[in-house]
Amino acid sequence: MSIEVLVVDDSAVVRQVISKILNKAKDINVYDVASDPVFALGKMEKKWPDIIVLDIEMPRMDGITFLRKIMIDRPTPVVICSSLAVKGTELSLNALAAGAVDIITKPELGIKGFLEDAEKQIQHTVRNAAKANVSTRDAKLIRSVKTKPPEENILPDLTGMSKTTDRVIAIGTSTGGVQALEVVLTALPRTCPGIVIVQHMPEKFTEAFANRLNSICAIEVIEARSGDRIIPGRALIAPGGKHIEVERSGAQYITRVFSGPAVNRHCPSVDVLFRSVAKHVKQNATGIIMTGMGDDGAQGLLAMQSAGAQTIAQDEASCVVFGMPKEAIKLGAVNFEISLDQIADKI
Repeated sequence: MSIEVLVVDDSAVVRQVISKILNKAKDINVYDVASDPVFALGKMEKKWPDIIVLDIEMPRMDGITFLRKIMIDRPTPVVICSSLAVKGTELSLNALAAGAVDIITKPELGIKGFLEDAEKQIQHTVRNAAKANVSTRDAKLIRSVKTKPPEENILPDLTGMSKTTDRVIAIGTSTGGVQALEVVLTALPRTCPGIVIVQHMPEKFTEAFANRLNSICAIEVIEARSGDRIIPGRALIAPGGKHIEVERSGAQYITRVFSGPAVNRHCPSVDVLFRSVAKHVKQNATGIIMTGMGDDGAQGLLAMQSAGAQTIAQDEASCVVFGMPKEAIKLGAVNFEISLDQIADKI
C-alpha cells in the first residue's frame, strides 16, 4: 500500500513540484493538494491522509493553528515545508513543539530548483514520517509556551560549586525530540546535574530552540560553545552542523564544539558526544537515548555503559520513533528502559 499524502501550501509552484517529486516514488501517492488549511480540512473530511506536507504562513489559517487542531482531533504525521529565515526558524520550532514530525527547509528564492535537487531527501523524509507514532503525544506535548518560574524558585549563581560538577547527564535524540526534551527539561529543578544534549537539528535552529526552552524551564538552557562549563542547573545543546564533546579541565567538565564530517549521517552526532563522555566522565555520567530514527548513539551508549555509566532508553510506547533506543537496547547498552514521563525523575 502506498503512503497517501496531502500537500498544503499557498504556493502553486511548491504544490506542483512536491507532488511531482513524491509521486515519482512507487510507495508514495499525493492524492490531493490544498492552498490553505481551510480547503485542506474540507478535503480531509472525504479522505484522511497518512502524511500531511504543510507550509506555515498561509492565508485564512496559519499552519501551526491547523497543526494543533489536527493533533488534538486526530493525530497525524506532519512534515513542515518552511523557509529558514529568522522568523521562519521560530515558527518552525513552534511547529515541532506543536507535534510536527520533521522539517524540509526551503530557501526564500529558487524554491523550485531547490525542491527538485532535494528529491531523495523529501521522499526519505515522508517515508520516515509515515513510521512516526504520533498517537503517543498527549496534551503536554502540544501545550503552548509557559512562563519561567518566579525568581524565588531559582537558586543563586552555581558557577562556584566545583564539587558538584562531577556529574554529567548526556542526552541524545532525533525525530520527536523537540517535544520530548520539552517534557523532560521543564520538569527539572535548578539543582539537577549539568546536561549536554545532541538533538539532530539543522543550523540556525538550535539557538532558537535553546532560547525557547530557556524561556519555559527553571534550568538554564543555552546553545553550547567551546569551553562552556557543565554545571548544575544548566543544559547545553549542540549547535546544528557541529559536533560536541565533553572534556575534563581540572575538577570541571567543559564542552568542545567543533566542525567535522557527519557521523552516522549526522552532525552533531550522538555517538560523538557519548563516546567523549565514556572517555572523560566514565562512571560519573548518565547516558539517555530518546526518540529518533536510525541508530546514532547506540554504540556510544554501549561505550558509556562499559565505562561504568548508568544508561537509560526511552521506551517504545512513549517514543514517536522507536529507532535509536531500539538499536541501543539490541546492543545490550541499556540499564533502564523507561517512559518519557519518568526520565526527569530518573535524572
